Amino acid sequence: MYRIGLGYDIHQLTAGRDLIIGGVKITHEKGLLGHSDADVLIHAIIDGMLGALALADIGTLFPDTDKKYKDADSTILLEEVYKKIRAKGYVINNIDCNIIAQEPKMMPYIPKMKDVLCKILEIPYEDLSIKAKTKEKMDAVGQKLAIEANSAVLLKKIK
Repeated sequence: MYRIGLGYDIHQLTAGRDLIIGGVKITHEKGLLGHSDADVLIHAIIDGMLGALALADIGTLFPDTDKKYKDADSTILLEEVYKKIRAKGYVINNIDCNIIAQEPKMMPYIPKMKDVLCKILEIPYEDLSIKAKTKEKMDAVGQKLAIEANSAVLLKKIK
């Protein structure tokens, strides 16, 4: 049996924070604003995983009103969600993602992101697609005010 989930996240860019996407620190003058480390890609993947099994969303599981998630490392949150997926008898078949940012350029960081995420999710490199897109200078992302990400996660029931 297969289950599919869609994930989405967006965060504002702000001065004074590290830019962390896909578990990788990216060189940039601004970072993403959020209660945790605001890793927009991991948050989109988490929501896709949770959605595939109808387990609510990231904000329900890790509320921004809970102080223990203040500046939380999103790779740890991803590990927790992956354990929930495994406990329900599923593994990840594949994940397809987009990072949408006008800047900085994401392509140089994607191989490292894949290394980090594939290790946590116990999937082969070829089962994770991460693509980089821009908004062609349109909307908040295109005006360099935010970065967004989306994902499609396909889970497979373990026999």
